[in-house]
Amino acid sequence: MDLTSPQRVIDPTTYVIRFSDADHGVWDGSGLAFAPGGQATYDISRSCYNAGGGCWQFEGAGGQSSLRLDLARGRFGHEINLFRGRSRSMLVLLWEPHDDAWRLQAVGAVAFRCRDAADLEPERPTCGTPEALLEPLRGWSGYAESLRPQPGVMARASDPQSVVFEPDQLLRHDCSAVMPDGLAFSVPECLPDAAFTLEIGARLGADRFQHVSIRFDADGRLLRWDRSSFQPASVS
Repeated sequence: MDLTSPQRVIDPTTYVIRFSDADHGVWDGSGLAFAPGGQATYDISRSCYNAGGGCWQFEGAGGQSSLRLDLARGRFGHEINLFRGRSRSMLVLLWEPHDDAWRLQAVGAVAFRCRDAADLEPERPTCGTPEALLEPLRGWSGYAESLRPQPGVMARASDPQSVVFEPDQLLRHDCSAVMPDGLAFSVPECLPDAAFTLEIGARLGADRFQHVSIRFDADGRLLRWDRSSFQPASVS
């Protein structure tokens, strides 16, 4: 897989969310990679949200994950969204079974910016390698939280614990790359027959870095999501 030059660029990818009340709304998107015709509209309802337990939400981070490896579904996918203000950096990772192994088949990155924002965030600088992106962050301080899969909207993250960033915490795997919008990831290109972790990060600004770890047991079942948020020691 060539992780330096995209095989496909969709421009623009947009979505609008409208709520009719506190519990109901509509998500309307276009420029979508996997939807028929590149468009889709979904009803939103608090009562049926996250019925399967694969959605997760921290303050400033959220997404959805496959809860286990399942050949019947034919796809093992993860969407990771990292927020700062009204901007959203999204990474999508998809594995599919091939020659008796789950192999990474697609990686997508999207930089969303709110058109209703008073001030649009400028383009973020790019780094050529994961090491170039992460090494300047060594020693940044922050806090870590965990969340376990649970259907519905009542799941709560664990109490925050103090942590210090080291690049090796993220760069664990053979497949590591920098993507647009300050995103980086390190994952197994072929999923092992053992416990494994997917590592995703985003440099959301000069003074903010988020790191998400998605942890699976040896049977390929999701154990928990970990989220860490870091800042330079001089920023409170």
